[in-house]
Amino acid sequence: MTHPTHEHLPEDGFAGLLVGRAWLPAPLAGSVAGPSPVWVRSDGVFDLSPLAATTSELFAADARWAQQGTRGLLRVGSYEQVMENTLAAARDDAQPRFLAPVDLQPVKACGVTFMVSALERVIEERAGGDSARADAVRAQIKARIGDEVSNVVPGSPEADQVKQVLVQEGLWSQYLEVGIGPDAEVFTKAQALSAVGAGADVGVLEASSWNNPEPEMVLLVDPRGQIIGATLGNDVNLRDIEGRSALLLGKAKDNNGSAAIGPFARLFDETFSLEDVRDAEVTMKIHGVDGFTLDEVSLMSNISRDVTDLVRQTINESHQYPDGFALYTGTMFAPTKDRGVAGQGFTHHLDDVVQISSPKLGTLQNRVRHCHTIPAWDFGVAALMHNLARRGLLGS
Repeated sequence: MTHPTHEHLPEDGFAGLLVGRAWLPAPLAGSVAGPSPVWVRSDGVFDLSPLAATTSELFAADARWAQQGTRGLLRVGSYEQVMENTLAAARDDAQPRFLAPVDLQPVKACGVTFMVSALERVIEERAGGDSARADAVRAQIKARIGDEVSNVVPGSPEADQVKQVLVQEGLWSQYLEVGIGPDAEVFTKAQALSAVGAGADVGVLEASSWNNPEPEMVLLVDPRGQIIGATLGNDVNLRDIEGRSALLLGKAKDNNGSAAIGPFARLFDETFSLEDVRDAEVTMKIHGVDGFTLDEVSLMSNISRDVTDLVRQTINESHQYPDGFALYTGTMFAPTKDRGVAGQGFTHHLDDVVQISSPKLGTLQNRVRHCHTIPAWDFGVAALMHNLARRGLLGS
């Protein structure tokens, strides 16, 4: 399932500062093919590698480079041409295609930042990862603690009072600890260079029978801890595996193709700011080959912790990120619409197409497959360094 290329752009088109990464074939990339930061504009897609070899380097620099325009930059094609190849079922390796807009940045993630998803994590835990028990557990949990935890500020005295009551009643959970306690959940979602971009397949383990997309706003943070822009992400999650034990988080979260980011990074300027992130509306659409559809809308304004607090809890005097980082801010969705057996809720089927959209950021589209059937991740940091060296892009 594909859509016209313009549908993947922000609603205001090319008005903002859109930065992506593209795989450029030789000779566009030089003597060998390789990835480059690119500037996505109405008049074309331009190679930014003369300014910075990676997006991590570009995002750490002063964004005044954009004031110089495209003088001296190679135009690698039109946006339409590059996006068409990106979304094509059979990509043309002789033409550029978009990648995830991050490279050397670690991909971090925050969990349980929206109460709807916090309660779903508790449900997974109480159901022991068994989707057949989820509906009954959901009704019980929401009836007993839904109102208690939905209206408190995490880390506040009121939150601590709620905790004491729930502990006494035997209803406390490790997910509620990070949901309304003082410390946010921050974990490593994916290794640098492993995220997939627009048009790529995302992966779920074949062993998982209860899984779902997690549409999220992804912050782009520089080495100084400054939020410099945002993009969209799909934090693919295996609910049955994490539900069995929170210690299986890595197995549930970090797999081949389980982190999608894109389609582009939108950097802050006069058209896009942190307030736009805080006020963003995010839409998720799922189209299955079985005819199943899901269409949901949610608001970033419902987040329980401000995004700046999530960043402060990730980078501080005790933890540095010299290459910056990308930060998933937590999912506001917990799809519970039955798909098949009544009461067992939603799970992915193979070939589901997931679209995550926000007016200022465009649309990230991916197809769901099993992790072992999609292209293996084989271009890591060593491969990138060798590639950049062969292309003469490593500075002294």
